Amino acid sequence: MIGKIAWRNTWFKPLNTILSIILLTASVSIISVLILLQKQFEEQFSSSMDNIDLVLGAKGSPLQLILSSVYHIDAPPGNIDYAEAKKWMHNPFVAKAIPLAYGDNYKGYKIIGTTTDYLERFQAKIATGDVFKKDFEVIIGAQIAENLKLKVGDTFLGTHGDAEEGEVHEEHPYKIVGIINKTDKLIDNVILSNIESVWHMHEHEHAHTETGEAENNHNHDHEEISEQKREITAVLLKFRNKMGIVTWPRIIPQNTEMQAASPAVEINRLFALFGVGIQALQYLAYGIMLISGISIFVALYNTLKERKYEFALLRVNGASRLQLLQLVLIESLFLCTIGFIFGTIFGRVALYFISVSSQEEFKIAFNPFEFIWDKEGIIFIVTLLVGILAALIPAIKAYNLNISKTLANA
Repeated sequence: MIGKIAWRNTWFKPLNTILSIILLTASVSIISVLILLQKQFEEQFSSSMDNIDLVLGAKGSPLQLILSSVYHIDAPPGNIDYAEAKKWMHNPFVAKAIPLAYGDNYKGYKIIGTTTDYLERFQAKIATGDVFKKDFEVIIGAQIAENLKLKVGDTFLGTHGDAEEGEVHEEHPYKIVGIINKTDKLIDNVILSNIESVWHMHEHEHAHTETGEAENNHNHDHEEISEQKREITAVLLKFRNKMGIVTWPRIIPQNTEMQAASPAVEINRLFALFGVGIQALQYLAYGIMLISGISIFVALYNTLKERKYEFALLRVNGASRLQLLQLVLIESLFLCTIGFIFGTIFGRVALYFISVSSQEEFKIAFNPFEFIWDKEGIIFIVTLLVGILAALIPAIKAYNLNISKTLANA
């Protein structure tokens, strides 16, 4: 009975009710999106740097090197000489070294020259077909196969650089020989070939841009480029012990034209920056929730004056003081529960659109259907507490209502 009356009273002034719900929905939406984004962002970034102690690459920004080589987000700071890098790759401290060579893309998806060790790094396997064995054979991630409707045996032309609108390499089509199983990791959104494919593609391009050369010098130039101009983008290193992890970031820049960056160090810095922004937005969301609490308080306090005769009649008809107090509290809790439900729904919708955008731009997807029960449970409790605090003074006034005086004034 009390619940039915409370529900009807909730909509006594619909505009006030809708305003309170909108404010609560906005605050809960922002907080839930931020919680999901932070968790999934950190999980994806942390899982992608598993089994990588250092990244060997061109001098420049260490964070840029990590983002480009480990996460395929930023452009690399430059290339490094393969022969020089090879000396360090074969160092006794190194347990595994995975070379990476960038240069082309297909419809925004990076084409990476590497070895089959790259598959092992993600514990990925070939779902259909086989691994690349010849030049210009590629294997593609499951997400690419799904998005672009590609299958084993299909061919495509790579585009120079990172932009989809770049120059198309028409002289050497890539052939898909395998599709990687779905892992929900970054490897789902890359195209892998052997390193020689990247070299040959750009050696051919370089040879064609030469002007004023005699035709009989073409083969000689091609061989010279092959011998002297072989470069790669980076090397992912896994060490046998921690000695290399500690010493190489200092030794490499001192003795070579390369740097050795630590994914753990750089990503922790990124998380720190990311966390500051997340925290600021969370404070904003809790501020909006506080405003919604004030809105509920004002609405209940004002309507209490108009409904005091109704409360007096309820008391005359047998309602207890405690029931009147419960009535006001339940009205507030109804508002908070509705706001929380709508906030949770709209938060998921917002995360879905964020995921679509980030997948197109950065090839990173987020799951809008995940629930973080502990943190979102706390949000629900906080929301209810806001409702209880907002209803406390009006509820106490209803509890202390003087029946005879109220009816006499009526």
